[in-house]
Amino acid sequence: MTDETDPKPSDADRPEWAKAHGPLRSFGRIKSRPIKAKQAALFDTLMPRIAVPDPAKGLIDPLALMPGAKAAWLEIGFGGGEHLAAQAARHPEAVMIGCEPFLNGVASALRHVEEGGLQNVRLHADDARAVMTALPDASLDRVMILFPDPWHKARHNKRRFLQDETAVEIARLLKPGGKVRFVTDWLDYADWALERLARTPGLTRVETGADWFAAPEDHVVTRYEEKKLGDTDPIFLEFQKG
Repeated sequence: MTDETDPKPSDADRPEWAKAHGPLRSFGRIKSRPIKAKQAALFDTLMPRIAVPDPAKGLIDPLALMPGAKAAWLEIGFGGGEHLAAQAARHPEAVMIGCEPFLNGVASALRHVEEGGLQNVRLHADDARAVMTALPDASLDRVMILFPDPWHKARHNKRRFLQDETAVEIARLLKPGGKVRFVTDWLDYADWALERLARTPGLTRVETGADWFAAPEDHVVTRYEEKKLGDTDPIFLEFQKG
């Protein structure tokens, strides 16, 4: 869950893999306020133990990231990590992979992992698309995209995370019966996401019998959501791999 601002970042500071062949950045700032000393220390002590292996070095088997894992979830843009940590606590049998380029958010997530004594969280402090490329077909049970940067202006829409190619990649990664959940509080982005997910081969919308403002039972409300920064109440879209 990223901070939905409308920054105009340069691509000069993109990771080397992205400079060579990667997509445009779908996120804005990398860091804002200074990271508190205790959280900064976790980058040295905790992060090396729970970091996702470098995706540039080859295929990543998600179940191999945690001994005994029975399922694998991916949260793209986990913001401060509250949702990721809460779901990890609820589902200790699943390895929770979280990707977030905003370093203050990663620091917050590390704090949640430490305080919760969570053993099933693995973090990638960079663009999720590198990790997605390194994951095998049909390797994920759930994909969560909550409150991604909306990139309001039409000329910036190409920077939105959810594009046709990322929707196809998500479909590739999901196991049969696996689900992707997309949540936004911007109406235009909800329409955009619905259109792209609906036309992705292999994905079928999950009909809940309720309108798209109805939160799923397992949804975790975060501090970002409570700020109500968008132009609508949160909209929930869920699709399943056939």
